[in-house]
Amino acid sequence: MQEPTRFLTGITPSGTPHLGNFVGSIRPSVAASRDTGVESYYFLADYHALIKCHDPERVNRSTLEIAASWLAAGLDPERVSFYRQSDIPEIPELHWLLTCVTGKGLLNRAHAYKAAQDKNHEAGRDGDDGVSAGLFMYPVLMAADILMFNAHRVPVGRDQVQHIEMARDMAASFNHLYGAHFTLPEAAIEDNVALLAGLDGRKMSKSYDNTIPLFTPREQLKKLIGAIVTDSRAPGEPKETSGSALFQIYQAFATPEETEAMRRAYAEGIAWGEAKQWLFERIDEEIAPLRARYDDLMAHPEKVEAMLARGAERARAQAAPFLRQLRAAVGLRPLSAAIGTPRAQDKPAAPAALASFKQYREADGLFYFKLVAADGRVLLHSTGFAAPREAGQAIARLQREPDALAQLADRLQPLDAAAAQDASTALHALAAAREA
Repeated sequence: MQEPTRFLTGITPSGTPHLGNFVGSIRPSVAASRDTGVESYYFLADYHALIKCHDPERVNRSTLEIAASWLAAGLDPERVSFYRQSDIPEIPELHWLLTCVTGKGLLNRAHAYKAAQDKNHEAGRDGDDGVSAGLFMYPVLMAADILMFNAHRVPVGRDQVQHIEMARDMAASFNHLYGAHFTLPEAAIEDNVALLAGLDGRKMSKSYDNTIPLFTPREQLKKLIGAIVTDSRAPGEPKETSGSALFQIYQAFATPEETEAMRRAYAEGIAWGEAKQWLFERIDEEIAPLRARYDDLMAHPEKVEAMLARGAERARAQAAPFLRQLRAAVGLRPLSAAIGTPRAQDKPAAPAALASFKQYREADGLFYFKLVAADGRVLLHSTGFAAPREAGQAIARLQREPDALAQLADRLQPLDAAAAQDASTALHALAAAREA
């Protein structure tokens, strides 16, 4: 049976959720959660909030607001793993394991860190002035969030794609050193709405104070939409959709037919006041039915707390055994498992050590993998792959389908009969262990 696609997304609780959060994360993730072929994980990234928000009450309030927003938008906590990041202690431990295989040079290139340094240099300050270790290590914690559940797809805005690429690098580094434990994640982007414009035309962000709160009352919604910055073109004068924050927000909520109608109206010189009324009515049509559920959850936070507790229990049922596997892989094992340690004769024998995959890159720029027996013998060796993802997919197939060895012969170094038998035996043992 084909493995379900794992879909993971989180929102940092450092402020009130806004329309950008809704169209870029909440709405698509709720839609994905209804797909029977998807295994979904949704979390409140409260550890991330501590990097930039030092107001405890704001973090706590925002956690409730964002959880209530997801639930009001239709997220069914019984169908998904819905949890608070800080309720999963395995995540910060994985963060440390990844830290130990991640080059500082990789983190030096992170956009947020470089932006902070550039801002300091422009102001004549030391590049690291005010930069916390938390900000510098942010990509590693994000990678831990993703890799803890071996997510296949992570919805992000284009400004976050780099973090998914960095998570892939960290996963590949760990796999190379300790065997194939991690799936390499991919970014999932909705091109039209990944970066929603705010009131001033810049990206809608709490940092810019240019947001439209998702569940703001109807009259306040109308007032905020009226404050969207437009140019000075008069009624009857054709207007450009390119660069128009108003048009972009409308497009994020409208159907293709409605968007085309607004595009024509721009060309025909619609008045800005009328265009804003169109936008208000279109947003309110979608959001108004969700407000009652949101208001009820905000009035009864104990309901939200109970749902998050159940979600954390479900998530930890997967995270805890996986973390034990990773601890063993790096050598954090019981001392009784050490080579040469005497064992009591009346105790059952330890399970036979399994072979493991190791993935790496050679000087030719290609990516390879090998299957190594517990005693160090190389049981099989791949030919070169152009991308690490292709090598990872071949490994994953061999782990799921040991009998695929013959079908992948063209991607493997030639094996004699004895070596092929040993490799097949090792693959079946791995598959049996996974089933167990």
